[in-house]
Amino acid sequence: MRPADCSQGTRARDYYRGTKTPVEITEYYLRGGEKTRFHNAQGQLEALRTQELLARFLPPPPADILDVGGGPGYYERWLAARGYRVTLIDPIPLHVEQAQEVAGREGPEIIARLGDARRLEFRDRSMDAVLEFGPLYHLPAQEDRVRALSEAGRVTKPGGLIMVALISRFASLLDGLRLGFIDRPGALEAIKADVRTGEHRNPDRHPALFTTAYFHHPDEIANDFESAHITLDQLIAIEGPGLAVSRPPGAARRPGPT
Repeated sequence: MRPADCSQGTRARDYYRGTKTPVEITEYYLRGGEKTRFHNAQGQLEALRTQELLARFLPPPPADILDVGGGPGYYERWLAARGYRVTLIDPIPLHVEQAQEVAGREGPEIIARLGDARRLEFRDRSMDAVLEFGPLYHLPAQEDRVRALSEAGRVTKPGGLIMVALISRFASLLDGLRLGFIDRPGALEAIKADVRTGEHRNPDRHPALFTTAYFHHPDEIANDFESAHITLDQLIAIEGPGLAVSRPPGAARRPGPT
């Protein structure tokens, strides 16, 4: 059975109930870059590696998959083609519109609607698997990350799967060295702050830099899960040495997931 659709008639500004997405994050994604993020070499590496892990760990289809923060629906098309029933939620209206276009082409096995990881409007134990490939690295406050994980645990069936993506604490440092901007004015201090606190900020909203995010240190990841009463089974690298793949100069880049 598919979870009941609780969003009929819901307006975007009314949905969040205290969990509104920060303006700078919304503005970053309204630029539309997420739709083409997997078109370059590094994006393709991330996508192929993620698909390999999904194929390895997901239960066999048909199964109900909830993709929280699923963006424009890149993985939904791939999952639906393999027989999964997919519900995508995202807090960015543009992403939901783009995912609905995917659903219109792919058929009724995909549902896309507005939603927030910290308040999932789905029944307890209604999903075979929950994917969170974006929410946790856009929640600098641990309380919010734990809330998102707890919500994922609540809606997942007993024995079900929760898969999340995180960004490494050292992403800015590695990018600064690899792409050669570490010696630009202000860059080193910003990188030091990222490494020290994990809280990445882009106060000037520079288009070539990532938006507000949280970069996890490997030693602290288990604590977020334990606080949400979820067992962390495995921590797996996505890009690995592929981080060194070149890209066109000046192209904006989201730091790669852990």
